[in-house]
Amino acid sequence: MATRQDVAQLAGTSPSVVSYVLNNGPRSVAPATRERVLAAVQQLGYRPNAVARSLRMSQTMTLGLVVPDAANPFFAELARSLEDHAWAAGYTLLVGNSVDDPDRESGYIRTFVDRQVDGLVLIPSRGDLPWRAELARSGVPSLVFDRELDGVATSYVLVDNARGARTATEHLLAHGRRRVGCIAGPLGIHPTVDRVVGWRTALEQAGLRAGSGSGGRTGWEACPDAAPLLHGSFGRLDGYRSGLALLSRDRSVDALFVTSDEQAAGVLRAATELGIRVPDDLALVSFDGIAAGAYTCPALSTMRQPYDELGGTAVRRLLDRMKEPDLLPTRDVLPVTLLARGSCGCPDPAGGEDPDLLAAAVAASTTPPSAGPLRKENGDTQ
Repeated sequence: MATRQDVAQLAGTSPSVVSYVLNNGPRSVAPATRERVLAAVQQLGYRPNAVARSLRMSQTMTLGLVVPDAANPFFAELARSLEDHAWAAGYTLLVGNSVDDPDRESGYIRTFVDRQVDGLVLIPSRGDLPWRAELARSGVPSLVFDRELDGVATSYVLVDNARGARTATEHLLAHGRRRVGCIAGPLGIHPTVDRVVGWRTALEQAGLRAGSGSGGRTGWEACPDAAPLLHGSFGRLDGYRSGLALLSRDRSVDALFVTSDEQAAGVLRAATELGIRVPDDLALVSFDGIAAGAYTCPALSTMRQPYDELGGTAVRRLLDRMKEPDLLPTRDVLPVTLLARGSCGCPDPAGGEDPDLLAAAVAASTTPPSAGPLRKENGDTQ
């Protein structure tokens, strides 16, 4: 394995000058000498010792991310965006999966702090947050992504969940639906709380009543005229179970706002098993805009989150805090966009693609082979 001394000898200079070139300082190096050093590095295949370099610079060029469920495509797409933007800034992203377990979450945070990551992005699990004091003592810059925490003064990068849910519900009402139920996520976390508020606001402003839900059990029996609400986890299985429970009990429901695309996939399965046609008998709009939502049948109408902008904002805010630890906390709230497809009764484009993207793909498929491969929305090639 080549050493820094080997590079210096081949380049005709000293090891110190090699260090100045590779670290961009602290002293300047003549352009001709720099070129000789870089050529020697390339020729010898020299790789600096990352651990030693991090000790010298007090940086590891790594960021940590803790997610509550790595199997959920929503968190996977968020992580991909964060990773892309971190990599573009010269950082490697390390990911920990807490599986919604506060103890495991604390363990990952402790591990990342011990490994001296330069910054942390946290999507907190449900329940207590035993890591808060320890993270504050560590001095590692951090921000919270996706899930706002009551009474915790830190930096946040969020989407406008309440406005998005209200838009989704108003869209269902515009289709002429009058009994719009809600299948929601876990109680007590802000994506759920805010999306339920948006659903309720839209119904009340339309002169309709919204029911209540608790612990995954129906809560509207006492108010039969109120639209039903059920809570569960942000997953397909709970979406399926909640769909069966709600739709088998109340066949008058003609529309559903579902607070995540993963839940909505389970609801579609439940509706099919009950003989309920989507969107003829039941219109549905969900939330998140994950790529898989384009390939259900019908494709999911959904409130699409701006994944690229979310990842870019989070990385930028975290790097700012790493440079200036005394910055005041920030709170970025980004808008979501209605992507209307077949599940609500809007036209259902082939393959769930956006019409403009589909037209472009069809046009590209008629070009000669020399024009290159056909690119799909998700970046795959054919």
